[in-house]
Amino acid sequence: MIQKYRREPVPRPIVLTFEYSLVLLGSFMIAIGFNLFLLPNEVASGGVAGISTILNSVFGLNPAIVQWAINMPLFVLGIFILGKNFGLKTFVGTIAVPLFVELSSTWPPATPDPLLGAIFGGMACGVGIGIVFRGKGSTGGIDLAAQILHKYVPLPFGVCIALFDGIIVLAATLVFSVEQGLYALIGLFVTSRTIDLVQVGLSSSKNLMIITDHVEPVRQALLNQVDRGVTVWQAEGGYTKEERRMIMCVVNQNEFSRTSQIIKLIDPKAFIVVMNASEVIGEGFSKH
Repeated sequence: MIQKYRREPVPRPIVLTFEYSLVLLGSFMIAIGFNLFLLPNEVASGGVAGISTILNSVFGLNPAIVQWAINMPLFVLGIFILGKNFGLKTFVGTIAVPLFVELSSTWPPATPDPLLGAIFGGMACGVGIGIVFRGKGSTGGIDLAAQILHKYVPLPFGVCIALFDGIIVLAATLVFSVEQGLYALIGLFVTSRTIDLVQVGLSSSKNLMIITDHVEPVRQALLNQVDRGVTVWQAEGGYTKEERRMIMCVVNQNEFSRTSQIIKLIDPKAFIVVMNASEVIGEGFSKH
């Protein structure tokens, strides 16, 4: 008789400790990217950090104080207007980022080149934000402002965020120069892509959708030779209206060439649609 073992869940206190640690670590990375790369090169790449960069340059205001002054009212306003409990982790992120910005404010800049500052500052901030998201937290700021605007204006949430970031980048262009505005756009783009990279990881799998007249041989080959699971769907031809079966199979990138060769050996006329799968969670792939 085969016994089935179920992995015991991790105790809640350990999970919370890990998640809060990620929020703090991510907040620290954001502060490093801001103080070592973005602020000294006057790269205002959106968000509350971008506002504090502009105000620091124009009025000499302390960036950490500016960020606290914007984040805290937005957090309170969000609770009252949106009627949501943003959670303690969001509050921790809202407090921690300006705190780390203040603590690292005396560290020397990493580079005087604004292009390098935009790229590596954007990367550091993107890594930090991605880590905070991994800890199921948030750093508040513009995200909360975008949620408030989204409630009263019929615009998608992503558009609301882009609108605020666009205004900040435009302000940077007017205050500094067109060149600095372009650097800010570069930093904003790098941050966005780095967040995606941290969220989904480096691995890239391939999702194969296979239409063939030899469903059973292909299914057996994928199960036994490639050692990957398959899903068989009932489908209908759009032109012939004939009922057909379609096979879906996800393989690692290094398995793709061999898998497609096996399918073509069985059915040279097989129709294969290949799609990128940034992250696959389950047996044989990553496990969360």
